[in-house]
Amino acid sequence: MTMLLNDEVKMLKQVPLFAGVSPAKLKLLAFTSERVTYRAGEILFRQGDHGDAAYVILSGEADILVDGPTGPIKVAEVESNSFVGEIAILCDVARTATVKATTQVEALRICKENFFKLLVDFPEMTIEVVRVLADRLSRTTAELSEARSRAKH
Repeated sequence: MTMLLNDEVKMLKQVPLFAGVSPAKLKLLAFTSERVTYRAGEILFRQGDHGDAAYVILSGEADILVDGPTGPIKVAEVESNSFVGEIAILCDVARTATVKATTQVEALRICKENFFKLLVDFPEMTIEVVRVLADRLSRTTAELSEARSRAKH
């Protein structure tokens, strides 16, 4: 168990979100989080689901899908050291997208309470979450603007 915990701490250190968090706190996070594995094609969570946890992708890749008029639309891909599922927790809304594993995915599932505790304990982590969300918003805005200008022509 200790070896596994130390491995998880090393993996968490690679995630930009946790770079400033002490190894002792990361060990506690790893201990209080659930290690989950998904096979290719399995769903981590679905758009519209209640958001009760965020996920750190330790290894593997997944697609971010949103419901479109003719079925799911792939809007992004995530890989190792990515963080997904935080929007539903932070905004207290239903899941805004579906996350589907494209390869085997190893992830750490962090419950809402532990996630908020980390944000309170580590302001630098909060700043990183804001940075990630702002980057996503910026990219989404640029893509939307591009799509709208294409639609006008």
